[in-house]
Amino acid sequence: MREIVHIQIGQAGNNIGNKFWEVVSDEHGVDPTGHWHGDSDLQLERINVYYNEAAGGRFVPRAVLVDLEASTMDNVRSGPFGRLFSPDSFVFGQGGAGNNWAKGMYTEGAELADSVLDVVRKEAEGCDLLQAIAQLSKTCSKESVKHFQRCFEEKPFCTGTRAKEWKKLSLQKPSRI
Repeated sequence: MREIVHIQIGQAGNNIGNKFWEVVSDEHGVDPTGHWHGDSDLQLERINVYYNEAAGGRFVPRAVLVDLEASTMDNVRSGPFGRLFSPDSFVFGQGGAGNNWAKGMYTEGAELADSVLDVVRKEAEGCDLLQAIAQLSKTCSKESVKHFQRCFEEKPFCTGTRAKEWKKLSLQKPSRI
């Protein structure tokens, strides 16, 4: 199976990501607790692209949710699909950047970078055939994209911002098994 690791960064990325998971879950017949209640086998056919199957037939998004403020993660957890995610998927700080790009990039954000990469790497290593890494954020910083590209050189990396279109970066054909 070809899997995608989904990363949502910051308040905007997490807000967009929450809607993304609502739509994908609805398409696949997955309820907010991760259980399948669909009406068609087609819904299960490619469910492993975005979900890991956990114990008890529960489907858990292959996602990493990141923010410098714990309150954003609290909002995700308390939302309608908050129980869908694994607790290990949340990577967050305690202070926040206060909408200061430099602070988010070079101080508080830099301190979280290794933790984020560790969680992304764990998700990627759990894949049979990683197809791509997708990132959602307010502004897809070239620096954050470079970090992921260095770690996952051979994989396509897609980024999405508040704009309606995805930019495909570093596209190379994934190897076939």
